[in-house]
Formats: sequence, C-alpha cells, structure tokens
Amino acid sequence: MIVMPPGSFMMGAIPGESRNPFTFYGKDGYLGVRGPDEINIIPSEHPRHRVKMDILYAIGRNEVTHAEWMACVDAGGCSHVPEHSVQTLYGQVTLGTDHPVINVSYLDALEYTAWLNSLVGEEVYRLPTEAEWEYAARAGTETRFAQGDELTADQANFSRRATEHLRGREVSLPALKNRRIPVPVEDLDAANAWGVRHMAGNVDEITLSCWTEEHLGLPTSSAYLSLSKQQSSCERVVAKGGAFNTAMDGLRPASRIRPTLDRRRPYPGIRVVRIFEVEK
Repeated sequence: MIVMPPGSFMMGAIPGESRNPFTFYGKDGYLGVRGPDEINIIPSEHPRHRVKMDILYAIGRNEVTHAEWMACVDAGGCSHVPEHSVQTLYGQVTLGTDHPVINVSYLDALEYTAWLNSLVGEEVYRLPTEAEWEYAARAGTETRFAQGDELTADQANFSRRATEHLRGREVSLPALKNRRIPVPVEDLDAANAWGVRHMAGNVDEITLSCWTEEHLGLPTSSAYLSLSKQQSSCERVVAKGGAFNTAMDGLRPASRIRPTLDRRRPYPGIRVVRIFEVEK
C-alpha cells in the first residue's frame, strides 16, 4: 500500500474535458449528440470543487487480485467465489491468480474488507470514498489523465475499438490495442506519479460512495466519508477508473459510473484503503 500525501485537489471535470459527443446523462436520461461548438459538461462530473484531504490513508498499489480474494474465501471470510474468466469473440478466457478479481459486487467487497479488519482486530480497512479514489488517481495533476491529455496502450488497458467509435467513424487509432481482457496487476507502465497502478483502465473500481446525479460539492474527504456512512440504504454506488472494454474517455479520474450494490460483472474490481486512526 502507498501512503497518500496530505493536501487538497480539484475534484470533478473541467468543462469540455470529455471528448464524448453523446449526451445521455442526467435524471431524464436524454440521449442526443452535442453540436460542434457545444461545451461538454457531463452533469455527474460537475460541479468541479476543491476537496481538502483531512483523513490520512494509504491505498492499494494494485487492484485486489484473484489470489488475494481467494485467500478470504479459503479463510471463510468471503462467501462468494467469483467466476475468473472473460467471454471474448474468440471464446472464454480464464485469467490467472495475479489478475484483478472480477465478478464481485459492492456487497461482496464489504465482506472482503471486514475479513481484513478481522485479521488486525481494528476497523482500518475499507473501500475508498470517491474523493479518496480520485485524489490518488490524479496524483497531483489536473490534466485529463494523471499521465497527461492522452493515454497510450502501454500505460493503460482500455479499448481501441470503443475509443475510435466514440471519436467518430472516420477516426483510426492504430497505436492503441484491443486486449479484450484484464491484464495482471503488474503488467504495463501503469503507475502514476505516486506509484499507484492501473487507476486508469483494466477494471472499474467500486468505491464506498453512493451515487449522486451530480457532485455535492463537499469540502473535505471526511465529509465524503460521513455521507457514505449515512447513506447505507443507497441503491447504487460510484465506480471509477474505466475497464478493459472502456473507451479512453471513460478512464479520466473525473469519470463516474453507477453499478447497483449487488451487480457482478466481468468489468468491476476493487482496491482497498487503510486509514491510520480507527474510525468510530
């Protein structure tokens, strides 16, 4: 795990940051195509606001692997044995022990972190809030990605085909790749400036935060945590980071998706944080 430095950051997207030409966000689910001069403001990524990180924490250098998850299963801490393969155009591909765990839900992840806490006898492990996740993903940057305004196929695992489709039928990006499956957590040059790996792509990462149609503009990371604890009955949570089947645009630290609490798919995984004061 990597200890995050204290500080603050601008959470959310800069207007026009997304290159997604489609409008299908918001409460009404309107689907349309923006005009060429229309600034892209995805409601769920706004308003952009400053967040002070007032909880000291460390975050997993990597996504939780299948081997790490199965240790919980073998110890009786996790009840769900996730399918560890991905269906592709070329058949079912079985993944290895050092691939990120997939086909797990938010509720499954709560069992995993509860098991970790049982090993140390304190409530110090949990999922990150979306503020903690985005702070770690940005690593002190304000660009579209922690690595800059574009990602290469060597830096992140995402879909060339989806990226080309999003940017227009005439767009060809031959330097990108269609891997179609997750890669092992140590593969690729996937670390940001703080050493946290695969915060962009590979698998979506489930957070502790309940879904909201737009950012609430909370001023501190402790406020985001407090809200997460108050919203124990939410129907959807925030997942971030994008996956191997996602267009590059969906890998931006500001991007958000909204899985249900019990949703198990080949795309989401988890990453854990450890805090340094026992949370009451």
